[in-house]
Amino acid sequence: MRLRFILSEIGIGLRRNLSMTISVILVTFVSLTFVGSAALLQLQIGKMKDDWYDKVEVSVFLCPATSPEPTCASGEVTEDQKTAILDALAEPEVKPFVEEIFFETKEEAFDSFRKQFGDQSWASVATVDDMNSSYRIKLTDPSQYQVVAEVVSGRQGVESVQDQRRLFDRLFLVIDRATLLTGGLAAVMLIAAVLLITTTIRLSALSRRRETGIMRLVGASNLFIQLPFMLEGAIAATVGSLLAVGGLWLGVEYLVTDWLGGTVSWIPYVTTADVLTVAPFLVAAAILLAAISSLVTLSRYTKV
Repeated sequence: MRLRFILSEIGIGLRRNLSMTISVILVTFVSLTFVGSAALLQLQIGKMKDDWYDKVEVSVFLCPATSPEPTCASGEVTEDQKTAILDALAEPEVKPFVEEIFFETKEEAFDSFRKQFGDQSWASVATVDDMNSSYRIKLTDPSQYQVVAEVVSGRQGVESVQDQRRLFDRLFLVIDRATLLTGGLAAVMLIAAVLLITTTIRLSALSRRRETGIMRLVGASNLFIQLPFMLEGAIAATVGSLLAVGGLWLGVEYLVTDWLGGTVSWIPYVTTADVLTVAPFLVAAAILLAAISSLVTLSRYTKV
Protein backbone atom coordinates (compact mmCIF):
# COMPACT_ATOMS: atom_id res chain seq x y z
CA MET A 1 0.00 0.00 0.00
CA ARG A 2 2.80 2.42 0.89
CA LEU A 3 4.64 1.71 -2.36
CA ARG A 4 1.40 2.17 -4.35
CA PHE A 5 0.74 5.47 -2.57
CA ILE A 6 4.27 6.75 -3.26
CA LEU A 7 4.02 5.80 -6.94
CA SER A 8 0.63 7.51 -7.28
CA GLU A 9 2.03 10.65 -5.65
CA ILE A 10 4.96 10.64 -8.06
CA GLY A 11 2.58 10.32 -11.02
CA ILE A 12 0.41 13.18 -9.72
CA GLY A 13 3.43 15.42 -9.22
CA LEU A 14 4.84 14.72 -12.67
CA ARG A 15 1.46 15.39 -14.34
CA ARG A 16 0.79 18.59 -12.44
CA ASN A 17 4.19 20.06 -13.32
CA LEU A 18 4.63 18.49 -16.73
CA SER A 19 6.17 21.55 -18.38
CA MET A 20 8.65 22.02 -15.52
CA THR A 21 9.51 18.32 -15.60
CA ILE A 22 10.25 18.51 -19.33
CA SER A 23 12.40 21.59 -18.66
CA VAL A 24 14.35 19.68 -16.00
CA ILE A 25 14.92 16.81 -18.42
CA LEU A 26 16.13 19.14 -21.17
CA VAL A 27 18.43 21.21 -18.95
CA THR A 28 19.89 18.08 -17.39
CA PHE A 29 20.36 16.59 -20.85
CA VAL A 30 22.23 19.66 -22.14
CA SER A 31 24.37 20.14 -19.02
CA LEU A 32 25.40 16.49 -18.76
CA THR A 33 26.12 16.41 -22.50
CA PHE A 34 28.67 19.17 -21.88
CA VAL A 35 30.07 17.28 -18.88
CA GLY A 36 30.32 14.07 -20.92
CA SER A 37 31.95 15.92 -23.82
CA ALA A 38 34.59 17.35 -21.48
CA ALA A 39 35.28 13.88 -20.07
CA LEU A 40 35.56 12.37 -23.56
CA LEU A 41 37.93 15.16 -24.64
CA GLN A 42 40.20 14.29 -21.73
CA LEU A 43 40.05 10.61 -22.69
CA GLN A 44 40.88 11.63 -26.28
CA ILE A 45 43.93 13.57 -25.09
CA GLY A 46 45.04 10.56 -23.04
CA LYS A 47 44.76 8.22 -26.03
CA MET A 48 46.70 10.61 -28.27
CA LYS A 49 49.44 11.11 -25.69
CA ASP A 50 49.81 7.36 -25.13
CA ASP A 51 50.03 6.72 -28.86
CA TRP A 52 52.07 9.72 -30.02
CA TYR A 53 54.51 10.33 -27.19
CA ASP A 54 55.93 6.84 -27.60
CA LYS A 55 56.77 7.77 -31.20
CA VAL A 56 58.34 11.15 -30.42
CA GLU A 57 61.65 11.79 -32.18
CA VAL A 58 64.11 14.67 -32.12
CA SER A 59 64.97 15.61 -35.71
CA VAL A 60 68.40 17.18 -36.19
CA PHE A 61 68.47 18.85 -39.63
CA LEU A 62 72.04 19.21 -40.91
CA CYS A 63 73.34 22.15 -42.93
CA PRO A 64 72.73 22.11 -46.70
CA ALA A 65 75.10 23.80 -49.15
CA THR A 66 73.37 27.16 -48.80
CA SER A 67 71.91 28.25 -45.47
CA PRO A 68 71.74 31.63 -43.72
CA GLU A 69 72.16 30.07 -40.28
CA PRO A 70 75.36 31.05 -38.39
CA THR A 71 76.03 27.37 -37.62
CA CYS A 72 76.16 26.71 -41.37
CA ALA A 73 78.73 29.42 -42.19
CA SER A 74 81.21 26.84 -43.48
CA GLY A 75 78.66 25.45 -45.97
CA GLU A 76 77.33 21.91 -46.16
CA VAL A 77 77.85 19.77 -43.09
CA THR A 78 81.16 17.93 -43.03
CA GLU A 79 81.97 14.43 -41.89
CA ASP A 80 83.91 15.83 -38.92
CA GLN A 81 80.84 17.81 -37.84
CA LYS A 82 78.64 14.72 -38.13
CA THR A 83 81.10 12.79 -35.99
CA ALA A 84 81.10 15.58 -33.38
CA ILE A 85 77.30 15.46 -33.21
CA LEU A 86 77.29 11.69 -32.73
CA ASP A 87 80.01 11.96 -30.08
CA ALA A 88 77.91 14.52 -28.19
CA LEU A 89 74.94 12.14 -28.24
CA ALA A 90 77.18 9.34 -26.95
CA GLU A 91 78.23 11.32 -23.85
CA PRO A 92 77.44 9.46 -20.59
CA GLU A 93 74.93 12.09 -19.42
CA VAL A 94 73.02 11.97 -22.74
CA LYS A 95 73.30 8.36 -23.92
CA PRO A 96 70.70 6.95 -21.43
CA PHE A 97 68.05 9.15 -23.08
CA VAL A 98 68.84 7.96 -26.63
CA GLU A 99 67.33 4.67 -27.75
CA GLU A 100 68.32 4.72 -31.41
CA ILE A 101 69.69 7.13 -34.04
CA PHE A 102 68.64 7.01 -37.69
CA PHE A 103 70.46 8.90 -40.44
CA GLU A 104 68.42 10.17 -43.39
CA THR A 105 70.33 11.21 -46.50
CA LYS A 106 69.32 14.07 -48.76
CA GLU A 107 68.17 11.55 -51.37
CA GLU A 108 65.92 9.79 -48.85
CA ALA A 109 64.58 13.15 -47.66
CA PHE A 110 63.83 14.11 -51.28
CA ASP A 111 61.95 10.83 -51.87
CA SER A 112 59.85 11.45 -48.73
CA PHE A 113 59.23 15.02 -49.87
CA ARG A 114 58.01 13.89 -53.29
CA LYS A 115 55.70 11.28 -51.76
CA GLN A 116 54.15 13.86 -49.45
CA PHE A 117 53.99 16.91 -51.73
CA GLY A 118 54.47 15.48 -55.22
CA ASP A 119 50.98 16.52 -56.33
CA GLN A 120 51.68 20.19 -55.51
CA SER A 121 52.82 22.41 -58.39
CA TRP A 122 55.39 24.27 -56.30
CA ALA A 123 57.06 21.00 -55.31
CA SER A 124 58.21 20.34 -58.89
CA VAL A 125 60.98 22.97 -58.62
CA ALA A 126 62.61 21.30 -55.59
CA THR A 127 65.81 19.31 -56.08
CA VAL A 128 67.88 16.92 -54.01
CA ASP A 129 70.29 19.73 -53.12
CA ASP A 130 67.45 21.67 -51.48
CA MET A 131 66.93 18.89 -48.94
CA ASN A 132 68.56 18.49 -45.54
CA SER A 133 70.21 15.31 -44.42
CA SER A 134 69.22 14.65 -40.82
CA TYR A 135 69.54 12.52 -37.72
CA ARG A 136 66.29 11.11 -36.31
CA ILE A 137 66.78 10.38 -32.62
CA LYS A 138 64.34 7.99 -30.94
CA LEU A 139 64.16 8.59 -27.20
CA THR A 140 63.95 6.12 -24.33
CA ASP A 141 61.83 8.59 -22.37
CA PRO A 142 59.87 10.99 -24.61
CA SER A 143 59.28 13.36 -21.68
CA GLN A 144 63.03 14.09 -21.62
CA TYR A 145 63.19 15.31 -25.21
CA GLN A 146 64.56 18.68 -24.14
CA VAL A 147 67.78 17.14 -22.77
CA VAL A 148 68.70 15.74 -26.18
CA ALA A 149 67.51 18.80 -28.09
CA GLU A 150 69.69 21.13 -26.02
CA VAL A 151 72.80 19.01 -26.61
CA VAL A 152 72.65 19.25 -30.40
CA SER A 153 71.16 22.75 -30.78
CA GLY A 154 73.64 25.43 -31.83
CA ARG A 155 76.37 23.02 -32.94
CA GLN A 156 78.34 23.64 -36.10
CA GLY A 157 76.78 21.70 -38.98
CA VAL A 158 73.28 21.76 -37.40
CA GLU A 159 70.81 24.05 -39.17
CA SER A 160 67.83 23.39 -36.90
CA VAL A 161 66.47 20.97 -34.31
CA GLN A 162 62.82 19.96 -34.22
CA ASP A 163 61.38 18.06 -31.29
CA GLN A 164 58.00 16.62 -32.18
CA ARG A 165 56.70 16.66 -28.62
CA ARG A 166 56.69 20.47 -28.64
CA LEU A 167 54.37 20.36 -31.65
CA PHE A 168 52.14 17.82 -29.87
CA ASP A 169 52.11 19.91 -26.69
CA ARG A 170 50.68 22.86 -28.61
CA LEU A 171 47.93 20.68 -30.01
CA PHE A 172 47.12 19.25 -26.59
CA LEU A 173 47.10 22.77 -25.12
CA VAL A 174 44.40 23.77 -27.62
CA ILE A 175 42.34 20.67 -26.78
CA ASP A 176 42.82 21.29 -23.04
CA ARG A 177 41.50 24.83 -23.45
CA ALA A 178 38.53 23.51 -25.40
CA THR A 179 37.93 21.08 -22.52
CA LEU A 180 38.03 23.94 -20.00
CA LEU A 181 35.54 25.92 -22.08
CA THR A 182 33.25 22.90 -22.30
CA GLY A 183 33.62 22.32 -18.55
CA GLY A 184 32.75 25.96 -17.83
CA LEU A 185 29.60 25.75 -19.93
CA ALA A 186 28.74 22.46 -18.20
CA ALA A 187 29.12 24.10 -14.76
CA VAL A 188 26.74 26.93 -15.74
CA MET A 189 24.20 24.44 -17.08
CA LEU A 190 24.49 22.26 -13.96
CA ILE A 191 23.69 25.28 -11.78
CA ALA A 192 20.69 25.97 -13.99
CA ALA A 193 19.63 22.33 -13.62
CA VAL A 194 19.86 22.49 -9.81
CA LEU A 195 17.77 25.68 -9.73
CA LEU A 196 15.18 24.21 -12.08
CA ILE A 197 14.89 20.94 -10.15
CA THR A 198 14.56 22.95 -6.93
CA THR A 199 11.78 25.05 -8.45
CA THR A 200 9.97 21.96 -9.71
CA ILE A 201 10.09 20.25 -6.32
CA ARG A 202 8.98 23.44 -4.59
CA LEU A 203 5.96 23.85 -6.90
CA SER A 204 5.05 20.22 -6.42
CA ALA A 205 5.30 20.55 -2.63
CA LEU A 206 3.23 23.75 -2.57
CA SER A 207 0.51 22.19 -4.73
CA ARG A 208 0.14 19.34 -2.23
CA ARG A 209 0.38 21.18 1.08
CA ARG A 210 -3.11 19.97 2.07
CA GLU A 211 -2.18 16.32 1.53
CA THR A 212 1.10 16.86 3.36
CA GLY A 213 -0.75 18.36 6.34
CA ILE A 214 -3.08 15.38 6.55
CA MET A 215 -0.13 12.98 6.42
CA ARG A 216 1.51 14.91 9.26
CA LEU A 217 -1.65 14.61 11.36
CA VAL A 218 -1.81 10.84 10.94
CA GLY A 219 1.83 10.51 12.00
CA ALA A 220 3.61 9.94 8.68
CA SER A 221 7.39 10.20 8.89
CA ASN A 222 9.43 12.89 7.13
CA LEU A 223 10.95 10.31 4.78
CA PHE A 224 7.53 8.98 3.77
CA ILE A 225 6.26 12.49 3.07
CA GLN A 226 9.35 13.68 1.22
CA LEU A 227 10.16 10.54 -0.77
CA PRO A 228 7.68 11.16 -3.64
CA PHE A 229 9.09 14.65 -4.20
CA MET A 230 12.66 13.37 -4.13
CA LEU A 231 11.85 10.62 -6.61
CA GLU A 232 10.15 13.09 -8.98
CA GLY A 233 13.37 15.11 -9.27
CA ALA A 234 15.49 11.98 -9.48
CA ILE A 235 13.36 10.50 -12.29
CA ALA A 236 13.45 13.69 -14.36
CA ALA A 237 17.21 14.12 -13.87
CA THR A 238 17.88 10.45 -14.66
CA VAL A 239 15.89 10.67 -17.89
CA GLY A 240 17.96 13.73 -18.85
CA SER A 241 21.20 11.87 -18.09
CA LEU A 242 20.14 8.89 -20.21
CA LEU A 243 19.36 11.24 -23.09
CA ALA A 244 22.83 12.77 -22.66
CA VAL A 245 24.43 9.31 -22.77
CA GLY A 246 22.43 8.50 -25.90
CA GLY A 247 23.45 11.77 -27.56
CA LEU A 248 27.12 11.21 -26.77
CA TRP A 249 26.93 7.62 -28.04
CA LEU A 250 25.41 8.75 -31.34
CA GLY A 251 27.95 11.57 -31.66
CA VAL A 252 30.92 9.27 -31.11
CA GLU A 253 29.54 6.51 -33.31
CA TYR A 254 28.62 8.63 -36.35
CA LEU A 255 30.74 11.79 -36.08
CA VAL A 256 33.94 10.43 -34.56
CA THR A 257 34.17 6.75 -35.53
CA ASP A 258 32.47 6.85 -38.94
CA TRP A 259 33.25 10.38 -40.18
CA LEU A 260 36.51 11.44 -38.54
CA GLY A 261 37.81 7.87 -38.38
CA GLY A 262 37.18 7.44 -42.09
CA THR A 263 38.76 10.80 -42.95
CA VAL A 264 41.80 10.90 -40.64
CA SER A 265 42.56 7.31 -39.73
CA TRP A 266 45.98 7.75 -38.05
CA ILE A 267 44.55 9.33 -34.87
CA PRO A 268 43.41 6.99 -32.06
CA TYR A 269 39.86 8.19 -31.35
CA VAL A 270 37.54 7.63 -28.42
CA THR A 271 34.96 4.92 -29.02
CA THR A 272 31.45 4.09 -27.89
CA ALA A 273 33.05 1.90 -25.21
CA ASP A 274 34.48 5.09 -23.69
CA VAL A 275 30.98 6.60 -23.70
CA LEU A 276 29.72 3.57 -21.75
CA THR A 277 32.60 4.09 -19.31
CA VAL A 278 31.53 7.70 -18.71
CA ALA A 279 27.79 6.86 -18.62
CA PRO A 280 27.56 5.64 -14.96
CA PHE A 281 29.20 8.86 -13.77
CA LEU A 282 26.70 10.96 -15.72
CA VAL A 283 23.75 9.05 -14.26
CA ALA A 284 25.27 9.34 -10.77
CA ALA A 285 25.76 13.09 -11.32
CA ALA A 286 22.08 13.43 -12.27
CA ILE A 287 20.95 11.61 -9.13
CA LEU A 288 23.32 13.77 -7.05
CA LEU A 289 21.83 16.91 -8.60
CA ALA A 290 18.37 15.75 -7.66
CA ALA A 291 19.49 14.85 -4.13
CA ILE A 292 21.09 18.26 -3.55
CA SER A 293 18.01 20.04 -4.88
CA SER A 294 15.73 17.92 -2.71
CA LEU A 295 17.71 18.57 0.46
CA VAL A 296 17.69 22.31 -0.21
CA THR A 297 13.94 22.43 -0.88
CA LEU A 298 12.07 19.77 1.06
CA SER A 299 13.13 20.67 4.59
CA ARG A 300 11.38 24.00 4.10
CA TYR A 301 8.45 23.37 1.82
CA THR A 302 7.11 20.17 3.36
CA LYS A 303 6.65 21.78 6.77
CA VAL A 304 3.05 22.42 7.81
